[in-house]
Amino acid sequence: MSLRLGIVTPVLTRLPGAHAQWEETAGLAEIERVVVKAEGLGYDFCTCSEHVAVPADIAEVRGGTYWDPLAIFGYLAARTTTIKLATFVLVLGYHHPLAIAKRYGTLDVVSDGRLVLGVGSGSLEEEFELLGSHFADRGARADDAMRALRAALSESRPSYHGEFYDFDDFLVEPHAVQRHVPMWVGGRTARSLRRAVELGDGWAPFGLRTAELDELLTRARDRDAWAERDTPIEVVLQNDRPWDPLGEPERVADQLGRMHAIGATGLAVRLVHHSVDHYCDQLGALAALTTIRKP
Repeated sequence: MSLRLGIVTPVLTRLPGAHAQWEETAGLAEIERVVVKAEGLGYDFCTCSEHVAVPADIAEVRGGTYWDPLAIFGYLAARTTTIKLATFVLVLGYHHPLAIAKRYGTLDVVSDGRLVLGVGSGSLEEEFELLGSHFADRGARADDAMRALRAALSESRPSYHGEFYDFDDFLVEPHAVQRHVPMWVGGRTARSLRRAVELGDGWAPFGLRTAELDELLTRARDRDAWAERDTPIEVVLQNDRPWDPLGEPERVADQLGRMHAIGATGLAVRLVHHSVDHYCDQLGALAALTTIRKP
């Protein structure tokens, strides 16, 4: 069994009841230590989510702490050399595609081509309204934004004419150094999986049990769009409950096998941890349970 392993980076997002106490006072030193440790063990990517501003009442459920991915990845890019930097996810409706192409294209330059652009259509209506973004047709706009990004990310003079976005004769410098920046689509619906198959390079769902993931993937494989792809799609799954590879290695090994069996090519893992030391030890224990696939 060989899987691309990545981490749902601790500290950067704090969900009520789902984060460890040590994360509340942790900062850059602890984040850097975790990511450098993961890189040394051969982990492929680390993640950071995006929310600009969460309403106080909703933060009681979704959490209110979300580090900005562009800022933290710029910092980590200078302290690592191989681990990829994956937005998990960037909400497309909050940004013009050329703003993403410029900002994250610059990140691709300073990280020497390590950007993975995880994107999503978004779901928090209050945040859309606050930012003056369009909520009702966010799905169609997300599709158009992904097409625009594919045209723009690696070009100094991009051109695109779509339903919602239209640009030509503008220079975007610097731009991504990768000729094809991987785009993973986040979400937890069949629509997000269709978007990934039709427009992206990977699907990175969250909050779904293995049986639900298996059902969605099985249905998607039966559609023509899956077979018509020129390249295989990455299926980057996330465990719905944190794993404890030190305390329950057999159970974790079984879960790894189940995810591999339903078609996972990669995992964004969440771990049980009580301190930064414990987290780093858990990374080593998980790496020992599987052969980490190199890109």
